Amino acid sequence: MPILRNKDMSKMSNAERDSKIKDLKMELVKEQVNLAKGGKTKVREMKKTIARLLTFNRLNETVENK
Repeated sequence: MPILRNKDMSKMSNAERDSKIKDLKMELVKEQVNLAKGGKTKVREMKKTIARLLTFNRLNETVENK
């Protein structure tokens, strides 16, 4: 899973970010299962990306409400 850059996230709409968050959460669950089996993992990177996407959504909500 490539890292999403801030400029890429800012170009996305809220709906696109929401769908990306759902996809990343599903992939995160799969990676955690893989980690339990002893495989490599990108869990930390995925969690940070999800947090960034949620932050962008929150910031856009506050800007739109003002």
